[in-house]
Amino acid sequence: MAEKQSVVIIGGGPAGLTAAWELVKDNSDAYDVTVLEASQEFGGISRTVKYNGNRMDIGGHRFFSKDDRIMQWWKEVLPLQGAPSYDDKKLGRHHELTEGGPDPEETDEVMLKRHRLSRIFWNQHFFDYPISLSPNTIKAMGLWLTMQAGFSYLWSCVHKLPEDNLENFYINRFGRKLYSMFFEGYTEKLWGRHPSEISADWGAQRVKGLNIWNILGNAFKKLMPNHKADNSKVETSLIEEFWYPKLGPGQLWEVVADNSKAHGAHIITGAKVTAIRTRDGKACGVDYVTENGETVSLDADQVISSMPLNHLVDALAQGGATVPENVVEVAHGLPFRDFVTVGLLVKKLRVKNTTSVPTLGNPPIVPDNWIYVQDPGYKVGRIQIFNNWSPYLVNDPDNTVWIGLEYFTAEGDDFWNMSEEEARKFAISEMIRMRVIDSADDVIDAHRERVPKAYPAYFDTYDRIDELTNWIDSLGNVYCVGRNGQHHYNNQDHSMATSMEAVENIKTGREDKANVWSVNTEKAYHESK
Repeated sequence: MAEKQSVVIIGGGPAGLTAAWELVKDNSDAYDVTVLEASQEFGGISRTVKYNGNRMDIGGHRFFSKDDRIMQWWKEVLPLQGAPSYDDKKLGRHHELTEGGPDPEETDEVMLKRHRLSRIFWNQHFFDYPISLSPNTIKAMGLWLTMQAGFSYLWSCVHKLPEDNLENFYINRFGRKLYSMFFEGYTEKLWGRHPSEISADWGAQRVKGLNIWNILGNAFKKLMPNHKADNSKVETSLIEEFWYPKLGPGQLWEVVADNSKAHGAHIITGAKVTAIRTRDGKACGVDYVTENGETVSLDADQVISSMPLNHLVDALAQGGATVPENVVEVAHGLPFRDFVTVGLLVKKLRVKNTTSVPTLGNPPIVPDNWIYVQDPGYKVGRIQIFNNWSPYLVNDPDNTVWIGLEYFTAEGDDFWNMSEEEARKFAISEMIRMRVIDSADDVIDAHRERVPKAYPAYFDTYDRIDELTNWIDSLGNVYCVGRNGQHHYNNQDHSMATSMEAVENIKTGREDKANVWSVNTEKAYHESK
């Protein structure tokens, strides 16, 4: 029998756990797999935070992909619901249920089908998200502003700007007026930089084919008789239905970790990687420190890393690799945007449900998954309503509303360094000012969660990232996967796909890593069929 190849996987998020499962599910005799996770939780920013009987989804995770193998993969981990969920029953809501699928009221290991609704909050009005010139938008903007936006868009169709920054990217697709209203301030809030300072690559990855014509076309189809959503033919930002684990995204990754362990993978939490040892120009082992301060050394034939690239370079240097100065400079110049979520458990929302979509609550809450706060007068960037993602995230979904306020920040800045109580007071004051809640008396409980390195950013040394990735690839047996591992603003399906490509390379002996790096870089990749 051939000796097993030892594969060390750094990180227990979507990328790392996908790699582990792909290696052991059919090949447990071929690979000795170890996953090293620095925290005690699985899922990275796709984890589920548990607090006082309620659960928080960090950043909101729709389970939807244009990549059929990812959809099938998820369905194999958590089967689709075969009976109505709690809110389906209460609201008389109907989905296409999976024959023989589990009943969400009887088991936790189930994937729910969810209706997607997100809107923009701007100048005390709700707008469609993505922004569209619908009757509601025209009414909220007023005729004069709508005309300005329309003429501005027509001008942008004729006079294209060079797409050498994110500002020009947006103006070319939406016109300067809509850009200034809905994109400029929000982008600066998100990244802490003006869009003119940010690479257009970010827009190409996140917005891709989305523009006014796509939005209007999608809106027109909705008006047609017998309209039924076909998610395979619309841009990702326009999808109307998605899947969602009953107990939040972290539940799926906890199941994947358990499945991987059952097939022989070693999964170690509280393991902080300090060095990746090299020999003859390749990685040969990984050292990590346990929570007790003990250093453990593992041999490795292959290393799959989802750790941030600056940490990877430091670990390689610590393990004896001679890292060129320019590579160190690029790695340590790659910026991140950090993230704070403040969860508020409230008695009721002041914001009324004026849509035709029925919702739970007493009184009924607005049906949005997210509310995007494009208005620059508020620091909060998005508001999640966890009741609408899954009623099982909320201890009492009929009588309380569990919302998550998302703040984009920088680790160590004034907002990041606020105490729990200061963050709570700040969040409550913004919700009162926005007229989302009436008063602080409506707040029953609160929890603040800080997430460092949540969003890889596309400025500073990002335009030199090829110098870094080319050097890492020269090591041969080190694979960079996932959002932070590649410094790509990936969705979790893209992060999973990077690992699937890396595992395929290991299995087939392919040396070129272009397939691993190219996930979610092509304009049409996973976005349109």
